[in-house]
Amino acid sequence: MAFSDSGRSIASPWGTIERSGDAAKDRSAVVHAVREVEASTLVVGLPLSLSGEVGPAARAALQEVSELRALLDPLGISVETVDERFTTVEARRSLRASGRTGKAARKVIDSAAAMVLLQAWLDHG
Repeated sequence: MAFSDSGRSIASPWGTIERSGDAAKDRSAVVHAVREVEASTLVVGLPLSLSGEVGPAARAALQEVSELRALLDPLGISVETVDERFTTVEARRSLRASGRTGKAARKVIDSAAAMVLLQAWLDHG
């Protein structure tokens, strides 16, 4: 996960939420994190296929988005999606450029990818 400053200009890493195998518990953890950083919007990566099509992974993500909206809308927190293609590649490139490789990079790659995704949304939103 990542979050931005109140001016919505800079994304920063927040950390990761490990899947527990219990979807309701995982969604609750996401809601808790969103409330902890006092977010007004949750931006969720949409794993489109390389051609830009909505495949099985994107359909599953959209179902999760629907579930999260049901939890966050009543709190006044919107949920938006953004194309997440190439975010992990960009995160790896950025980590490599900063000298983080191997195990050190693998530990933070998801959070770094979330930061890349959020920064793209901030820059274009």
